Amino acid sequence: MERLLLLRLRSVGCAAEVRLNDIAVARTPAAGGALALPVHEYLLEGPNEIALTVGPVAPGATAGPLVAGATTGASLRLLLPRVGQAGSEATARTLADIDWVVGEGDVYVPPIALVREVVLPVKFPRWRWLDLAPIAEPQAVQPAAAAFVQSLALAFLKGDAEPFLQAARLRFEELAQAYQQPVADLAARWRSRIQLLHATKALKPVLPALADVLVRPCAGGRLLECLAPTGEPALRTGPAADGSGHAWPLRITVVEGRCHIVR
Repeated sequence: MERLLLLRLRSVGCAAEVRLNDIAVARTPAAGGALALPVHEYLLEGPNEIALTVGPVAPGATAGPLVAGATTGASLRLLLPRVGQAGSEATARTLADIDWVVGEGDVYVPPIALVREVVLPVKFPRWRWLDLAPIAEPQAVQPAAAAFVQSLALAFLKGDAEPFLQAARLRFEELAQAYQQPVADLAARWRSRIQLLHATKALKPVLPALADVLVRPCAGGRLLECLAPTGEPALRTGPAADGSGHAWPLRITVVEGRCHIVR
């Protein structure tokens, strides 16, 4: 498609997460934040499930009640900008929206999930993850997933992007379809980015213990998201001096013991 669908997420005074068709695609920190990103590779022609979760928690964790501050709320917008114009909410067509707000002093208990279904009149390929069978026993493949994440972190430590690129062949093929770009160009840009981070000493991945890699089913149970105990992506760098960092979300499938990055 020629036009770029954008997701805009904003939150104030709380963390928020957006899931598209049961895949987490965006998250703001605990104090709030704002971000925008294209999301073609997560969307389907026809019905789509869009969910906003306020106060997401790590897998297996629970949260106690919170008292809302002066301004506490979250919103998402799925936007289709007009041809030749930026993705401003003032000019773009809003295809889906969800808003949540709570009054000052009110008590709320996270996580709070708000779910909508929206039918998109947009042509998308049929993504191959839709044809995968649900993973019956996610914990049975956790050892393979954990070893895979650890191996990628060790490769990044040396500035080696090739193991990721090889495991993510399907991901890059479908990204090329989603954004109408050559696969080779996408892979080359990604490789250059990893090499640049390594050359500037900004690529200092966290080396996870095997037991610390958690797997959370997503995409209707067809894929597994690889997470740290904090709920962050398992493949990530430690924070830099200014608090910034880099993370690479992994949504994988496991075939005959081998892990493949699908999204």
